Amino acid sequence: MLLLSVTPDAKVALGDVSLWGLRFGNYVTMWSQAPLAAGLFNTLAISGSASLLSVVFGALAAYPLARLRFRGQKTFLYSLIATQTVPGTTLLLPLFVVFSWLQTLSGIQFIGNFNAIVITYMTFGLPLSTWLMVTYLRTVPRELEEAAFVDGCTRIGALFRIILPIAVPAMVVAFVFSFLVGWNDVLFASVLTRSQTETLAVTMDQFANNATGTGLPLYGQLMAAGVVSSIPVVVLYLVFQRRMVQGLSAGSVTAI
Repeated sequence: MLLLSVTPDAKVALGDVSLWGLRFGNYVTMWSQAPLAAGLFNTLAISGSASLLSVVFGALAAYPLARLRFRGQKTFLYSLIATQTVPGTTLLLPLFVVFSWLQTLSGIQFIGNFNAIVITYMTFGLPLSTWLMVTYLRTVPRELEEAAFVDGCTRIGALFRIILPIAVPAMVVAFVFSFLVGWNDVLFASVLTRSQTETLAVTMDQFANNATGTGLPLYGQLMAAGVVSSIPVVVLYLVFQRRMVQGLSAGSVTAI
């Protein structure tokens, strides 16, 4: 993809791909062919907000699930995994109807704004975040909380002062995986957004359809757009790589 992004379209069409005669003009002209900058900003805002909220609420939900015992606990935990098996296409129409009903009832704009799409991505990211946090928190010794209780901390105080700082690796893993849910989505974003709020995936899809419909497909510009759209995720992984490895390895040996 990187090599094709710096190769002229005519050479790509002829199969003449090499390390000679490379041009970086595709990275300049692609910005004028599609609103990639707006799509990139919208995706970062939507996916970032949904991921952050999923991690926050997931941590608050995971703590009692990991520390307390109550009837229906395992059923609830396994239901979190069950929600991940439901195909997105079966949820699209019900979610659209619910948002339309809420929009009519409250007078608040949901469809077309960030509200609906952020809530939608949370419905996928929150169960995953909760499950990851539960498996991680079960590896944290209870003695740490008991020591905090002896020092006068409440359970809420122990959660924010002791448990959550220790659980940063798991929170990073949950954030990255939740972020990828929104970053890669085309289905929900194409229905719940409009031209001003559409995500990068929708912009890329429209750009690909327009580029391949011309006389000479804009292969180079498509690949350049693909490289640009991949950079934020790669940077995100590289920045949090160490924390992700810690979070995945620590929670991988815990059984329900």
